[in-house]
Amino acid sequence: MAEQVRAIRTRRTILSAAAKVFEENGYQAATISEILGAAGVTKGALYFHFRSKEDLAQGVLAEQDQQIFVPHRACKVQEVVDVVMLHAHRLQTDPMVRAGVRLTMDQQAEGLDRSGPFLRWSEVGLELLEKAQAQGELLPHVVPRETADVIVGAFAGIQSMSQAVCDYADLVGRVSALMRHVLPSVALPSVLASLDLSETRGATVYAEALRAAQEAAEGAPASA
Repeated sequence: MAEQVRAIRTRRTILSAAAKVFEENGYQAATISEILGAAGVTKGALYFHFRSKEDLAQGVLAEQDQQIFVPHRACKVQEVVDVVMLHAHRLQTDPMVRAGVRLTMDQQAEGLDRSGPFLRWSEVGLELLEKAQAQGELLPHVVPRETADVIVGAFAGIQSMSQAVCDYADLVGRVSALMRHVLPSVALPSVLASLDLSETRGATVYAEALRAAQEAAEGAPASA
């Protein structure tokens, strides 16, 4: 058990160091030597967990949709909003998420498959929008897959603009505005009236998700 815990911590240390280097330098310019220096681990320890720079980058990319989960909502359109606003909040506060997004948007990253995050987020949106449609929350013309792709693509552009203009300082405001502009063409007016689209929504959902994760961990069996 102790060895397993150490291995998990070492992997996390390496990923955090890689995230820092990727965010600062971009994928193409980043080197394994820089990541080793930032992590303070041996080359053998790094290659035990990751086979290459690309493998490291994929590990960072995967981290942005791990660990924090939005609690289920009766209103699935609100759950879509919460997923988007939570991600905006994490972009402002979590270096690992910022690095993952930097890699996802890095068009100079030759040889790196950057499609994963886009596809995963679209699938999350599709699942929620299909549930919203089944519950009668959406306008008749809405095609869930099309709407999911539009939201993911629009978010990518909004976050990129916020990063360039002010290093994400105004991101939650921009994303709140995005939701206010997009959702009237998607959700029924009665559903719109019930939604919380406030700029503080992401922070609220984050605190709620952390409490839920902590309660789940405390309630888990000791051997888990």
